Amino acid sequence: MKAHVTALAIVALGSFSPSALLAHSGGIPVGDGQISTSPVKGSVMSCQQAFNPNAGGAFASGDWLKDGKWYPALKPTVDGAVAWSGGGLTVAVAGGMRKLGTNSLPTHPTGIYPVQKTDDAYQYDRNPNKIKQQTARMTLPANPTVAAAPSCLPMGMIGVALTGVALYNALDARGEDAGAHEIQDSCSGHPERSGQYHYHTPSDCMTPEEGLVGYALDGFGIYSMAEGGKTLTNQDLDACHGHAGTVMWDGKPTEIYHYHLTAEYPYTLGCYAGTPIK
Repeated sequence: MKAHVTALAIVALGSFSPSALLAHSGGIPVGDGQISTSPVKGSVMSCQQAFNPNAGGAFASGDWLKDGKWYPALKPTVDGAVAWSGGGLTVAVAGGMRKLGTNSLPTHPTGIYPVQKTDDAYQYDRNPNKIKQQTARMTLPANPTVAAAPSCLPMGMIGVALTGVALYNALDARGEDAGAHEIQDSCSGHPERSGQYHYHTPSDCMTPEEGLVGYALDGFGIYSMAEGGKTLTNQDLDACHGHAGTVMWDGKPTEIYHYHLTAEYPYTLGCYAGTPIK
């Protein structure tokens, strides 16, 4: 597999348009406390069960959080439009395996990190981390199968988007709903301490509107919020946030289990339905 070229950040002043993918849903119930030790619909089956309530992250909230819901249309975003070169995901299938490669940089612009003092997001979340190039190589089964029992999701990367961006579960370092509390940029991404830029929720910058948007680390595909012209909800999916059905898989219609993004917590995966790579 060919290596990515070195990344170069080019900063354009100002911010790009606010996220709309989640905003259309109005108020979203906050997922705080929805952590389980077994598969539960609408919950994260987390490998980590104890969290530090004083961990870093957002330290204040605003009017986007009220009455047990959060309102994406009211939530501030990190300013800026930083373009990256050499981002994206490489995919190669051979010998029954799927080899993925990324330098953890996106194909789309990001906000300016660390968050600037002049940014309105600074009064809520002073993310001090800088986005850094990080090489990741993953070998997954090209045709994964559902495991005998679901398994828990770790903190950190649980999948990777076609944009080259790591996908994390719905939890922040405090064990709370990251989408509701933390401030991201207009592509719904931000970096963690090591500099890995990542998503916790659906992003306007993932394409297409209907179809494959990435891969989970058990090999199954992650698809957009819509299927067959219908916007999916948790009720359409199982506890791991997926279901079996016919989707485009390696260029042809295939009956296979797959995950979906939704505008409801846990947004991405609730657990692994297959066997994740170590």
